[in-house]
Amino acid sequence: MNEVGTQFQNLLGDLISGLANVVVALLLLLLAWIIALVVKNLISKGLKKVGAHRGLAKTPLIKDEEQGAAILTSVAKVAYFLVFLLFLPSILDALNMEAVSGPITNMMETFLAFLPNLFAAALILIIGIFVARLVKDLVFRLLESLKIDHWFNKWTKFEDDPKDKDSSVKLSSILANILFILILIPIITVALEALNIQMISEPINNVFNTILSMIPNVFVAIALVLVGYFIAKFIGDLLKNLLARTGINRVYSFFQMEGPSKSSLQLSNILGQAVKILIILFFTVEALNVLQLEVLNNIGEAILTFLPLLVSALIILLLGLFAGHYLGSLVKKYADSAFYSALVKYTIIVFAAFMAFDQMEFASNIVNSAFLLILGALAVAFAIAFGVGGRDFARVKLQELDKKMKKESSKPGNPAAAPDDSSTGSSPGTRRTDVHDPGIPRDEGPGSHDPGI
Repeated sequence: MNEVGTQFQNLLGDLISGLANVVVALLLLLLAWIIALVVKNLISKGLKKVGAHRGLAKTPLIKDEEQGAAILTSVAKVAYFLVFLLFLPSILDALNMEAVSGPITNMMETFLAFLPNLFAAALILIIGIFVARLVKDLVFRLLESLKIDHWFNKWTKFEDDPKDKDSSVKLSSILANILFILILIPIITVALEALNIQMISEPINNVFNTILSMIPNVFVAIALVLVGYFIAKFIGDLLKNLLARTGINRVYSFFQMEGPSKSSLQLSNILGQAVKILIILFFTVEALNVLQLEVLNNIGEAILTFLPLLVSALIILLLGLFAGHYLGSLVKKYADSAFYSALVKYTIIVFAAFMAFDQMEFASNIVNSAFLLILGALAVAFAIAFGVGGRDFARVKLQELDKKMKKESSKPGNPAAAPDDSSTGSSPGTRRTDVHDPGIPRDEGPGSHDPGI
């Protein structure tokens, strides 16, 4: 009986101690519920009474007050369950459930230790965005007061559409947004460092540091391109006006070509635009070198290497076009044959095109082989056509050529026409009667003497 009573007392003691633990856990749960309700009401109702939802509606991320109120409600629910999560380890410890409460406790301790870093990063980010937006608005207003958009549109000859207020290029807005991003980059870097998460913050910080180190080079490159554009515009317009005054546009009439109807296709305008493009290209290549990017540097070097070949090829092609038109017009004028005129013109143009391709070193072997094949094919075609289709014509021409050669060889002044004296057996004093003397008239009547006597 004593043993049974002892076991019963132990069981009753365990029940009483377990009941006490349950009561403590319930009290902690009740306290957590009360605190969660208070926090939820403070966030959802208290902040609404203060007007936090109206303040959120003024931000660019929130459309209206209803969306702001919905966000406050969602935050209140998150805070409500977060309070329960904070009380959960204590409740589990009260129930002597250390195996379950241990991991949760470690997780909550890590989370609570990370909260200051999170709040610090959020605070840095919020303050940085506020400062960046403030600077952006100030710069935008300053640029608008300086009328930089008006001058930019005037320089670039950009015409505004009066019906569309957003049609003009807002350079002030673009510059203000660029400045906003430049201010935001170091702020994001500092915020990531405040989180103290090396695996996330270190690679991102390296990227941002690389971007920040490139910003001066980018500004220098942009400045070079802008300066090159204005210099090219000035020199190109000046050269165009000077060439137009020298009368270079009359070169079409000199080569007996019809001039272009549009002024943009005049030779002075073409040369001015070509010089402008070349100057801009030089400044662009130099800007690419300033960026110190290997791929862009290789592209710039390739452009500069190929540019002289391209210019010389264009000059050859241009000269070929003018020469073809000029010689074609001459052939048409004096030979009065449109076929031969077109043949001469396009033959010269084709030759110039092949020379231009060869000058650019554009598949030189293929171009040379194609040229030789075309030339050989034309020669063979001419030979076949002349030999097969023009046999009678060729026979007549060859007979005429043979007669002309015989006539030339029978002239007195020709040494081949005078036979050697030794071949006739006569002495030097003997006068030849078979050779007609131009001073003695030839008797060609029936009683003429025999040439052999």
